Amino acid sequence: MLPATDAIELTSAIPSPEPRVSSLRVQSVDTVDAFTGLRSQWNELLRASAASCPFLTWEWFHAWWTHLRGSAGLRLLAVRAGGELVAIAPLHASRDTFRCFSMLQFLGTGCAGSDYLDLIVRRGSEAESIRAIGGYLQSQKLALRLDHVAADSFASSLAQYLAGQGWTASAVPGGVCPFIRLAGHSWDSYLATLGSSHRANVRRRMKGLAQRFDVRFEPARTDAERREALAALVAFHGQRWRDERGSTTFQTPALRAFQDEATRRALEEGWLRLYVLRLNDAVAAVMYGFNHSGRFYFYQHGFDEQYKPHSVGLVLMGLTIRAAIEEGAAEFDMLWGVEPYKFLWAHDQRDLRQIHLFPPHIGGQLHHTAVVARRSLRRLARRVLSTGDLCAA
Repeated sequence: MLPATDAIELTSAIPSPEPRVSSLRVQSVDTVDAFTGLRSQWNELLRASAASCPFLTWEWFHAWWTHLRGSAGLRLLAVRAGGELVAIAPLHASRDTFRCFSMLQFLGTGCAGSDYLDLIVRRGSEAESIRAIGGYLQSQKLALRLDHVAADSFASSLAQYLAGQGWTASAVPGGVCPFIRLAGHSWDSYLATLGSSHRANVRRRMKGLAQRFDVRFEPARTDAERREALAALVAFHGQRWRDERGSTTFQTPALRAFQDEATRRALEEGWLRLYVLRLNDAVAAVMYGFNHSGRFYFYQHGFDEQYKPHSVGLVLMGLTIRAAIEEGAAEFDMLWGVEPYKFLWAHDQRDLRQIHLFPPHIGGQLHHTAVVARRSLRRLARRVLSTGDLCAA
């Protein structure tokens, strides 16, 4: 394990069966045409897997690859039992920060805002698929950095397997995702779970807005409505973050193109939830999320600054949670981040982690040593900055 002070234990979510000869075949998919051709099989597999979320869909990954891959090389692993697709490792090859080490990472990493990245494995084929993917990775001898994975992920099981084969493995905290348990709740019963002051504020602000304006809260149903809502959200983010470092969701032309394609494909598939809050017919706020596999995922939101005195951000969140309850969502996931407002609505959280894996050869040892040194320098820099702040005070 890496000697980092914030290291956490790696555990496997999959029971270890008796070793046997695998009948699975691992295919490396490294062309765009082959990736494109997997679409229908990919999403059928995702529906049959315990790891199912919008950030693991073919639509999300393909949009990311089209617009945000940079210099990465496609290294998808497709695992088959005969002709049936039983697992996918959605990987790409890239260079480490040091530029002298190659490594494998999940598609969707970086500024796309993808959480719960993972392997996609058919139920009932988990243990054998993890071994097959692990065996293939041993033959490739490349390090892996797996970001934004859950503690009970298949990625964690893969790390545990490779650690047992002599690889150096590390898991360090990667942030948290606050979430709301909605199963069995009505809007009123959910409100009753909130703190009394926040509950009263929500009711007061929603009532006050309805008294002052003609309020409409509607999802984008057509592509024209999607484009209008997304353009408004981009404008709101530009307005909000113009003079300070903040949201990177729409910061570059490539990111905006990615979001355009991702939302278009999600709308086609039926799991986009792009809500528009109109006040007297003017677009005042937009909520960008997904309703996928029985869960609502809050991805981004924004509002016109002129309506800030009316707490449109708070009202937008309340209306979205109410809509998720009415759709029958079991959870409302607020995704990565510990912004204080999230904990006014959510009482639970899931931990994410970053996993590093280094193969047992000299190159892997050197890469491991470089990562340890970089982490040590970062911790030292944080301590120095903290000391400087104290001295300045």
